[in-house]
Amino acid sequence: MTKKQLPVRKQNRIKDFDYSSVGAYFITMCVKDKKCLLWKAGYKYTEAAPDIELSKYGMAVEQAIKSIPVHYPLVAVDKYVIMPNHIHLILSIHWDSSGSAMRSPTVSNVINQMKGSVTKRIGFSLWQRSFHDHVIRNADDYGEIYSYIDTNPMKWDLDCFYVLREEAT
Repeated sequence: MTKKQLPVRKQNRIKDFDYSSVGAYFITMCVKDKKCLLWKAGYKYTEAAPDIELSKYGMAVEQAIKSIPVHYPLVAVDKYVIMPNHIHLILSIHWDSSGSAMRSPTVSNVINQMKGSVTKRIGFSLWQRSFHDHVIRNADDYGEIYSYIDTNPMKWDLDCFYVLREEAT
């Protein structure tokens, strides 16, 4: 009897890269099963009313994002957007006052703590397993990603994560 071949999973992280090193990282996290739980039911983004109306789950996510620098003083959240079923953020790891790079936490530590904080606050896990990251390599890359995050709500209907909305509270 032969064993079934399991599919080979694509590596999520760059091999041998130090994800606790100083730099900027573009992160995307998705809600499990692409459920649109983070915006209020019936809310549709318009340029005339650009303030996103978050559901109670979206508010818990926003609170967790804003608390990242409280838990990790050398990690800044430079930009973020909460979409109906995913979030994008730019995390920057900075030098400490002695000029040393922070060796810990890794980007994975920060994201796992943030996801865990949301789970604890709302009583269940919203999240799809893992997250997508992109190491931001230069100022042009940073600018493109920053702009992408800024304009993402306007392009929701065209987004690769777009699905018909389910009701959120």
